[in-house]
Amino acid sequence: MSQDFRPPAPQPAFIAGPVGALEARVEDPGAGASPSAVGVVCHPHPLYGGTMQNKVVHTLARAMQELGIPTVRFNFRGVGQSEGKYDAGTGEVDDALAAIAWARARWGCGNLCLAGFSFGSAIALQASVLARPGALVTVAPPVGRLILTSPPRPDCPWLVAQGDRDELVEFAAVRSWAEAYLPQPELAVIAGAEHFFHGRLGELRGVVRDFLRRKAAGGG
Repeated sequence: MSQDFRPPAPQPAFIAGPVGALEARVEDPGAGASPSAVGVVCHPHPLYGGTMQNKVVHTLARAMQELGIPTVRFNFRGVGQSEGKYDAGTGEVDDALAAIAWARARWGCGNLCLAGFSFGSAIALQASVLARPGALVTVAPPVGRLILTSPPRPDCPWLVAQGDRDELVEFAAVRSWAEAYLPQPELAVIAGAEHFFHGRLGELRGVVRDFLRRKAAGGG
């Protein structure tokens, strides 16, 4: 990827969700061109300050954009200008599915790159069962917190990205959980990174971008 890549300007949007409008931001690096994939990114926990403006969420979207993939970031119900209220993860899966359907219709493209961070990674994993993405990226999945069992494995290339100094999610638990799946997801360990990847966002972006490029989920 060229060093002079400039992220597209975020465009505001509202998506018809299950309990009202969902506030969103659209970023399209292709300026209206027909993309090979569309991207949707799910944000961290709504009750702990998680929004679509989170830096890791931005990083995941940027990795997709660098491959020519237009992205949709959105606020779950009750966050920002999104209507409704927190629903303990159940309604948030429906929110994600609504955002996915909207993105696919917006660009007339069924191939989906689905990603999430922390709480958002658990939502993306659950949504993937119905959404059937072309690729899934889960960053710091909350194993032992929101993820207490092993949801069905998505039938697509799947990346789990985890810092080994995560202070909120136990690295060993995430590794054991990921290794229990057959086939195993690809596990990318970012040495020294904590939960929010302070100072390591560039490395995370590169890991995600390279995974998506290798798995041919996008262009570029």
